[in-house]
Amino acid sequence: MNDVLGELLDFVQGVDPIVRTLIAGVFIVLETSVLIGLVVPGDTVVLVAATAVDSPAEYIALVMTCIAGALAGGSIGFAIGRTIGPWLRRSRAGRLIGEKNWVRAENFLDHRGGIAVFISRFLPVLHSLTPLTVGMSTLRYRTFILWLAAASTLWSFAYVSVGAAAAETYRELDGRLSWAAYLFVGIILVFLAAVWGVKKLLDRYTHRYSHHPGDRDARTRED
Repeated sequence: MNDVLGELLDFVQGVDPIVRTLIAGVFIVLETSVLIGLVVPGDTVVLVAATAVDSPAEYIALVMTCIAGALAGGSIGFAIGRTIGPWLRRSRAGRLIGEKNWVRAENFLDHRGGIAVFISRFLPVLHSLTPLTVGMSTLRYRTFILWLAAASTLWSFAYVSVGAAAAETYRELDGRLSWAAYLFVGIILVFLAAVWGVKKLLDRYTHRYSHHPGDRDARTRED
């Protein structure tokens, strides 16, 4: 097990740091932009890239790239929502998402404003759909991007830190502990389980507003 994991980590680390950082950034842009985020596993790519972090400079570069990618992807979604959002919602691609998901994003944003932007960054479907929905709402771009920046910063530091820490722990213990690889896997699984638990709680919270339209003004918060 140690040999297999070691070879995989060495392979990732063998990729040029600039290249793997840019790849992670591109996947985050795709994940947080219109509809593509429903199928692109940006979190997985970031975790893998983080296992190759070999210095504080690489760590900061990967975190900053992930934040920038999320802001760029969100901005693209916002712009599309502002320009062709209603048409996209009625299109075939929009119908594939499901009207209930559109309504859920719309109602949550309507009730919670910027807080909905922050929370949606951590939720499946909504992390890609919310920028579009904001673009079609009354919420200003400045408010949107500030809340998205806060959420993206927390998300990026969490994923990069766990990936880097798990790999560093394995490398320090490899050769001394025969089960070092299992410790690496355990760290990742505990993190993913925690992420799953947080997502379930946030998902339950958003459903409080799923079937209750607000005042159609996303600039105001309604409890």
